[in-house]
Amino acid sequence: MTIVAEPQFHVLAVDDSIIDRKLIERLLKTSSFQVTTVDSGSKALEFLGLVEQEEEEQQQQQTSSTSGLSSYHQEIEVNLVITDYCMPGMTGYDLLKKIKESSSLKNIPVIIMSSENAPSRISRCLEEGADEFLLKPVKLSDMKKLRPHILKGKCKDQQKQHQKITCSIDITAAPSPTLVAGSASKRKSMEDDTLAPQRTRARFSSETLTVII
Repeated sequence: MTIVAEPQFHVLAVDDSIIDRKLIERLLKTSSFQVTTVDSGSKALEFLGLVEQEEEEQQQQQTSSTSGLSSYHQEIEVNLVITDYCMPGMTGYDLLKKIKESSSLKNIPVIIMSSENAPSRISRCLEEGADEFLLKPVKLSDMKKLRPHILKGKCKDQQKQHQKITCSIDITAAPSPTLVAGSASKRKSMEDDTLAPQRTRARFSSETLTVII
């Protein structure tokens, strides 16, 4: 009997607090997730490949552990991002907006964490596209909420790929406008040639009748 193991999804965890990063990393690994942790929104963008060229050049001058993220992200697919809301510099909300504005990454689920239960903050994040809002400290039971969001995100990616394939087939199968125009012109020319003798005979008959009268 063959047992098929569930796929191990990759989660990018973002938090400026080392204590919270260690906690979320332990909880994710306990729940069989593959985990990458970073301490800022800008490093998360670098890992995801969304850093602008000028920022990349500046970050290449930093430590190798930081500059290596941009090349590492190309090898591992990120299935979900979980980020703290309050962080210096780029907040979790700003990171959420950047991801959702990206055409290639907008289907990646984003989970926001916060120690403050502020309804306006929660509504703001959910309206911007966050899939879940978790209150700190995050618990092991919260990890069960992540997998359904990942599966939904992958379903959206598959639908997007299907639409691209369908669109490509439609474009390939569509007749060329030049050929359509040429065929229409040819048909019109043939119709004119068919009607021409009839029109000539009609004029000749009319003239003959006029002479007899």
